[in-house]
Amino acid sequence: MTLLCLNVANTDTVLGVFEGEHLLGHWRVASDERQTADEWFLLLDGLVRSADLAPVRAISMCCTVPVILHEMRELTARYFADCPVTIVGPGVKTGIPILTDNPREVGTDRIVNAVAANALFGGPSIVVDFGTATTFDVVDAEGRYVGGSIAPGIAISLQALGQHGAQLRVVELAAPRGVIAKNTVEALQSGMVYGFAGQVDGIVARMVEALGCIPGQVPVIATGPLADVVVDECRTVGHHLRWLTLTGLRLVHEKNCP
Repeated sequence: MTLLCLNVANTDTVLGVFEGEHLLGHWRVASDERQTADEWFLLLDGLVRSADLAPVRAISMCCTVPVILHEMRELTARYFADCPVTIVGPGVKTGIPILTDNPREVGTDRIVNAVAANALFGGPSIVVDFGTATTFDVVDAEGRYVGGSIAPGIAISLQALGQHGAQLRVVELAAPRGVIAKNTVEALQSGMVYGFAGQVDGIVARMVEALGCIPGQVPVIATGPLADVVVDECRTVGHHLRWLTLTGLRLVHEKNCP
C-alpha cells in the first residue's frame, strides 16, 4: 500500500512516499499558510505523479501549524475520503508514553521523532532536530518520552543577527574554512556553525548526565533540514537520519491502521 507521510512544520513541509518500509520518494516544500486544501492537493498529486509512483492509498501526517492543519483535514476529507488517514494528535496511538506536565502541548513532530528513535535505537536516546527551532527530545531507558529542550533555530538566528547588526548582513548558511575567520562573512558562519555545534554538545552532555548515563552510551540522532550544516562539527551526535520523522510517521500509521 502506498503511504504518503507529511511533516508540516513552520518553515518547510517534508513529504515522503512509502511502500512498506521502503521510502520511494521524498520532497521538501515551503509551508505556505495561504495555500488552500485544493492547492495542497495539486502540489501533492503533482509530486507523486512526477515520480511515477502508484496512487496514494493511505496518509500519515503531523502538523505544528494550526492554519495549515485545518486545510490538511479538508484535503483528506475531500480527496482521500476512502483512504485510512492518521493525523498525529490526542487519541492517536503512538506506543510511547509521554511524561510531561502537559502532553497535549508537546509538538507532534517531536513525539513522532521519539517514536522513530525508540524503534530504531531503543532507550535511552536523544533526538536533535534542526529546523525553525532546534529541538532536543529524550527517550528514557523504559522507552518513555520524558521531555526535552527548545532553542532558537540556526537560520532564524542568522537572519536576526543580519537584521539587527548595523554592520552585519545575512550570509549563506554554510561551513567556513575554519573557526578563526578572516572576514565578516566567514566570521558569521563560524559563529553559527561552531556555536550551534557547541550548543548541541553542551545540552546533550547535560541531558546524558540527567539520565544518569555514561557519555557515549546514549545514541544521539540528528535530523531536520539544517542538520547537514552543523552535524559534522557535533562531537556528541552519532547518527544522522534525514528522514527520521517520516519513518516515525510510518510507524505511527502502522500502529493505528495495521
